[in-house]
Amino acid sequence: MNVSVEVPPHIHDTATHLGAGVPYALRVLAGQLAETPDMGHPSSLPGILTVTVEGDLFEDCPALSVGYLREPDRVQIRSVDPIPPSAPTASTAPTQDADQPQERARPTSPADDALVVRQIADAWHRITRWLQHNAPRSLEALRAGASPAAVATLEADLGFRLPVELRTLWALTAGDGGVNGAGCLPGNQALMPLAEVADFHRSRLDAQAEEDILNAQRPAEDRFVGWRSAWVPVVSHGATDRTSGLYLDTATGYLGRWSRYREGPDEELDTLVTYLEDAADMLEAPALAVRDTPGLIDGALVWGSGLGPERHEGRWCPLTG
Repeated sequence: MNVSVEVPPHIHDTATHLGAGVPYALRVLAGQLAETPDMGHPSSLPGILTVTVEGDLFEDCPALSVGYLREPDRVQIRSVDPIPPSAPTASTAPTQDADQPQERARPTSPADDALVVRQIADAWHRITRWLQHNAPRSLEALRAGASPAAVATLEADLGFRLPVELRTLWALTAGDGGVNGAGCLPGNQALMPLAEVADFHRSRLDAQAEEDILNAQRPAEDRFVGWRSAWVPVVSHGATDRTSGLYLDTATGYLGRWSRYREGPDEELDTLVTYLEDAADMLEAPALAVRDTPGLIDGALVWGSGLGPERHEGRWCPLTG
């Protein structure tokens, strides 16, 4: 008896960006999975199997790594990503690599990962030590670190393995509750709570899918891309304000800026490491800060660029030491 195969809207969206033949290849694969749902290889994510689609079999279709959730009565495709030409396919490579397409795009070694772990941990500890001594209310607003199980659940929801810098940061803190709506990062931005990341990512993909319907009728120069499946939201405009923020492009390792006001995303030319290190530098040496000015209001960290002209008049104490 065949099982039901689900292809979520955001997967359709991803497929259309990868090549004209990819949606058709996915339909063929869905038919195969309906008859043989266990044809994939186990991955490092609970319940997720991966299978390779040979691009040569379909016109305008690259080789693909497809991840899917196998349940007793259904299959749900969770990710579809091109396999770089130099990367081995799932039949010859360890299944963990087949399940991590974004990390394959920027290969790392254990030594590289260990360095990133140390850099993220050091930068974050510098920030929290400063908060402990100067802004205890902001420190109290930070959530406790996420458990490995919580991170694994997020990875399963997203359909790909998170890069080491995000796994490290979220193990240290699972988000920022903020003080009076302000987070502790420059611009009074806040780390998004881990529990909201997958839902927000999905909502942005759904919005892009609607945009792509319009893009199909627009000239190339007018087409709008506000989100991609490889982007993971990390920082929001405020603790409860999701109108804009920063994402991490897992394909490149660089941050980018997104906005709900149909402003195109901007590359930040910062990695998560350099972003956090810069925030720590500005706190420890505010006289040398160039991006923003840290200050205090009633035991909470408040950055100058996030202040409105009419707010907190006379209460904000900029730091100059």
